[in-house]
Amino acid sequence: MRLLRELRCEEYELSLLLVDDDQIREFNKTYLKRDRSTNVISFSMREGEFGDINPQLLGDIILSVETAYRDAATGSIDLMDEVEFLVIHGLLHLLGYEHEDVAATASRQMKMREKELFFLLRHYEFT
Repeated sequence: MRLLRELRCEEYELSLLLVDDDQIREFNKTYLKRDRSTNVISFSMREGEFGDINPQLLGDIILSVETAYRDAATGSIDLMDEVEFLVIHGLLHLLGYEHEDVAATASRQMKMREKELFFLLRHYEFT
């Protein structure tokens, strides 16, 4: 995957699960205590007490195709562009980037990296 190569993570593994809104809401409720659907959730396998057991596993990205479809339609953008952006977003979370409950500079850094990676893959800026 070109994205993993660009991030110098070719030797790492991750899983991508495409779900609907009900399924992502259940993951969000069960593991993050947020009773709502969302567009993407990442679960790192490199954090916590046993995070060093298999350092080649980055983690899991769970993406709601329903939410991605709605967001793409609302923003008048291509569905695959939205999905690709969400995969980038989820992958950056697996690599330790954050945008919630962090300093503004950390949030800006993640947003900038998202835009750089999207441009690299799609050859235009994501709005």
